[in-house]
Formats: sequence, structure tokens, C-alpha cells
Amino acid sequence: MLFGPKATSGNLVTGSSWLNTGNNSWMMIAGTLVGLQSIPGVALYYAGLTRRKHAVNTSLMVFYAFACVLIVWVAVAYRMAFGPGSLLTVHGYSVLGTPAPSLSGYFLGMQSAYGPGGSLLSIPNATFIFFQFVFAAITPVLIVGGVIERMNFRAWMLYVPMFTVLVYAPLAYWLFAGGWLAQMGAVDFSGGYVIHLDAGVSALAAAMMVGPRVRKGSGHEAHNMMLVLAGTGLIWLGWNGFNGGDPGGATIDASIAVLNTNLAAAVSTVTWMAMDQLLRGKPSLIGATTGAITGLVAITPAAGYVNGLGAIAIGIAAGTVPWFFLNRVEPKMGIDDSLGVFSSHAISGLVGGILTGVFADPAVTAYIEPGLRGALYGNPSLLLVQVFSGVFVMGYVLLANLGILKLISLFVPLRADEASVHHGDIAAHGEVAYAEEVHIERLEDT
Repeated sequence: MLFGPKATSGNLVTGSSWLNTGNNSWMMIAGTLVGLQSIPGVALYYAGLTRRKHAVNTSLMVFYAFACVLIVWVAVAYRMAFGPGSLLTVHGYSVLGTPAPSLSGYFLGMQSAYGPGGSLLSIPNATFIFFQFVFAAITPVLIVGGVIERMNFRAWMLYVPMFTVLVYAPLAYWLFAGGWLAQMGAVDFSGGYVIHLDAGVSALAAAMMVGPRVRKGSGHEAHNMMLVLAGTGLIWLGWNGFNGGDPGGATIDASIAVLNTNLAAAVSTVTWMAMDQLLRGKPSLIGATTGAITGLVAITPAAGYVNGLGAIAIGIAAGTVPWFFLNRVEPKMGIDDSLGVFSSHAISGLVGGILTGVFADPAVTAYIEPGLRGALYGNPSLLLVQVFSGVFVMGYVLLANLGILKLISLFVPLRADEASVHHGDIAAHGEVAYAEEVHIERLEDT
């Protein structure tokens, strides 16, 4: 009964003085937008970039990661990442939250207060838990691009929950929730370090441990460019929730972050296409979509801290520095990072994080973190702490991933069996993305 006594009782509860229904609505929408970036956004993008006979496996790795992380998140990882810093404190610095479930009705309906400082938002815990979950989920989702076409799916099933608890949750606590790196002065507006630097280095570590793809002929081009384009569109527009939701509500800073996000992505897209034209002779759709993503990644740590000129400068950097790494450096590293996740996410995230230390504008940060200013505005110390944080995060993520993968390898092979590597989806999952795939494979084998 829509307007009966139960509805009236519920309305009295939602009238709590701390609840801002506009902020709560935006945060639920923003979380949904970020979720759409993973499924179907990244799933389509990665599936289009892989060979057709591995499209199902690639998409399923993404789909599984999204589902698995939510279970781990509410069971233990959310409070590790955003709970009070009662588990471990060193010389006054908060190192980790408290592993505990986030499932009780009382807790879900409480006002959101997170981190060692007890930061308050005008939304309930349930909304904030969901919003932070989609960030936690997209991180292993991005890692998929480094190990497509050859990772053992059973090993992937073990890797995702271990990564979420041992790698993502600590980083989120250190930077997002106000842990020790944040206490030192480091900032990461929406995940340049916590998500993208993390995912890029993790993908590189996983590619090292799993080994390269089996190369045969010239069949490594993207098999479906329309999937690539559709996935990129969902990722780009979903990023409005990614960066626009970080302030915790429908605020002025959220509006600035959304505009900066799109501006940096557009500038990076055009810059990447210009680099392709100048140095490779022609622009390409894959290049343009990669440039859009590197722009989105690079602006992420800075989106709500910089002005429009800063966003343009970051977009130019995102269209050049990762281009050189992807096209000139990664090919010489001898590691088969299948879709260039290290260059497009780790390098872009690091570039954006460092440039946050340069371009953070006090006229913008006044809306979310008053007093924060970058080197361009007279505070070189922010640049220094951003560099230190980036280097530390890279080192921690690399070592933690190598340890996790080594441990998994003691029980389950990291690499898929020969049939799954060679035959793809039909051997790994008993199904194919396209009805004609089995016939095409037989022709390729002759």
C-alpha cells in the first residue's frame, strides 16, 4: 500500500536531520554509472579488443570480478578500507581499518562516517558502501586486460578476492579514507593511484607471472571495433559518476569535476590522434579510444582540485606520455601486457597524480578541501608528497601481487591449459561468442 501507515513511518525515518535526499539520489546514480563502466563497459571494450575465440572468457573474467568483489566487500573489505583505524596504528598514523561485515540493518541505515577521522556525509552507509564497491570492483576488472587469452579461470577466481582484501582495501584506506598517506598530505581525488596505478601495476605483475599469449599468425588485432567503441562510450560517460560522485553529493565541486573529466578526455583523445598521425602516419579508432581512456584516468586524481586550464594540461600530458610508453617502452619490456593496461592506467594515473601536485587550484579546492594548493600556487611540498606516494604505491602493489600470485600458483596453475589457450572459449567454457566461431577455428587450424 503506497500511502499507508508503513509508508508514513518510512517517511519519518527518511526525515533524519543528517539526510540530504538530493545528495543521496546523486550518489546512487553516480554509483550506478560507475557500475555500468564495468558491466557492460569494460566487458565490451576488452572483448572487442581480444580475438573472437576469447571474447566469452574475457567478458566472463570481468563479470565474475564484479560479482565477487561485492560479496567480499560487504563481508570484510569495506570496513578494512573505510572503517575506523582500530586495527593498526603506527606512530599516530592509521594503517588499516577493521575487517568486519557491513550487513546489519542498523549499520546500513546509519549516517555515513568513514575513516580514522570519522568523516561525515549526508547519506546513509548503504549508499556509500555501494558507491565504494563499484570502485573496488572496477580495479580487478581493469586488470583483466593484462592477462587475456591465457590465464587459468580458476586462478582468476582465487586472485580477485585476495587482491581486493590485500591490495585494494589497504590502498583505499591509505588515500581515500584518510589513512597514513593522506595524513602525510597526499591526495587522490577519485582513484588515480588507488584504482588506476594499482590496476596497471597489478596487470603488469600478473602478465609477468602468467607468461605471454600464444602468438599464431596475425590474429591479435581487435576483432570487433564496434564493441570497442560502444564500450568506450559507456566508460567515458560513466566516468561522470566516477569523478562526479567523489565529493559525496550534488555539490559545486562535483560539477567542476564532471566538466574537467570530459574536458581532459576530449583533449587527450585529440592529442593521441595527433601523435598517431605524426608518428605512425594515420589516426585510428583504437588510438582515439585509448587516448580518451588515458585522459579519463589522468584527470581522475585531479578532477575536483584543478581548474579548466589544469584539466587541459593534464589532457595533453595524458595523450603524449602514455602514448610513448605504450608504443615505445612497453614493446621493449618483454612482458605481454595484452592490452597495454600498464601504460594506459598505471602511467596515466601516475602522470595525473603528480600533476595534481602542480595544478591543484585553491579556488577550486576551496569547495572540498580548503587550503589545498599545488606547486603552481606556491606549495611545492604537495608535488613532492604526490611523487613519493606514487612510487610507494607502485612498489607495494608490485610486491603484493607477486606474493599473491605465487601463493595461488602453489595450488592452481596460473596459466590455462593448452586446449583453452589454443581453442579459446569452446574449451574453457563450452560456449562461443559467435555461432560461426567453431567453423572459423577449424579453418584457421588447417
